[in-house]
Amino acid sequence: MIPLPQVSQVAQTIQLALAPVFLLAGIGAFLNVCVGRLARIIDRARSVEQLILTSRGKEHDRMVGEIRVLDRRMSVVNASIFLSVASACAVCLVVILLFAGNLLDAHLGSAIAILFSLSMLLQAGGFATFILEIRLGSKIIHVRNEVLYHKVEAEEDEAA
Repeated sequence: MIPLPQVSQVAQTIQLALAPVFLLAGIGAFLNVCVGRLARIIDRARSVEQLILTSRGKEHDRMVGEIRVLDRRMSVVNASIFLSVASACAVCLVVILLFAGNLLDAHLGSAIAILFSLSMLLQAGGFATFILEIRLGSKIIHVRNEVLYHKVEAEEDEAA
């Protein structure tokens, strides 16, 4: 029969598990940001898809280039989400092992340390791919020169 832990042991385990739980909250907030960006990318891709069907010439080529970048951004954000969720799962396993080690009086310190390190590596990968997505996004946000330096000739002629 498994001996029941004392209340103080459970309280100590809860205190140890508190830091990983805060980490889970942070990962959740980061996932919220990633999902929000993914939704905006998808919305933009849908509107560009409609514009591609009606555009011709240089404008069509520009739209096709933009939708290719949007497709790449979707893939990168999905990778960031995947890595962050995998990190959160590893953190959950850390908390489970903390309690299992305490309840079963098992020596799981090495497994817990390895899982926590793995979680940090996965989250670092999530952040790195998020930076890549931000860089991709900033490449297509630039205002085109023909728009920046556009002058309306017809209105200028009428005003004269």
